[in-house]
Amino acid sequence: MTHDAMPDSRLIVGLDLPTLAEAERAVAELGNLVSFYKIGYQLAFAGGLDFARDLAASGKSVFLDMKLLDIDNTVAKGVENIARMGVTMLTLHAYPKAMRAAVEAAKGSDICLLGVTVLTSMDDADLIEAGYGDDAASLVARRAAQAREAGMGGIVCSAAEARAVRGIVGPDMAVVTPGIRPTGADHGDQKRVVTPADALKAGASHLVVARPIIAAPDRRAAASAILDEMKGA
Repeated sequence: MTHDAMPDSRLIVGLDLPTLAEAERAVAELGNLVSFYKIGYQLAFAGGLDFARDLAASGKSVFLDMKLLDIDNTVAKGVENIARMGVTMLTLHAYPKAMRAAVEAAKGSDICLLGVTVLTSMDDADLIEAGYGDDAASLVARRAAQAREAGMGGIVCSAAEARAVRGIVGPDMAVVTPGIRPTGADHGDQKRVVTPADALKAGASHLVVARPIIAAPDRRAAASAILDEMKGA
């Protein structure tokens, strides 16, 4: 099946690659099939910030996964400059003070600020080790409510929590779910994973898929199969 008519902007492909050359190759291979890319730490520190600007200028949507957290003024100044880059989405850790500072700084721009609730690699035992009193589900729910109150554009959470988060944030905020694995795929180091169709049915607005596409021998075929799964939802 071809998806050439209009790329499905609900699919965000994570460019989790070590070099710009490899990221450029992946974008070229995926061509008109994919319109939305995530750039995280690995690529950001290998020239990926300029690449994010270039991608946005070329008409692609960019999700800059920086998970900002700092004192209010530092967060605000960072958000102001990132908004000028033309990226579509930016993550910050969903601490209320940081979110309020970011929302204020983003006023007048189109950037969608996403609060990261609990990293998908963490489970209840990991949170206890990190000193939190809440289990993952409770902390996700609390931070989702705080993000809504702060005026954030959306939430990043495990697809396993998408239904609960959607119930908290209502119909209009983005719910972006990493840790998506197509039916039958290897889970890697993610502890909470869900298939594309199940994530959409649970209320996710965007799916972040990296390894199942980026590490596939045929990236276009892998992306196409995931798009088919999404269509089936």
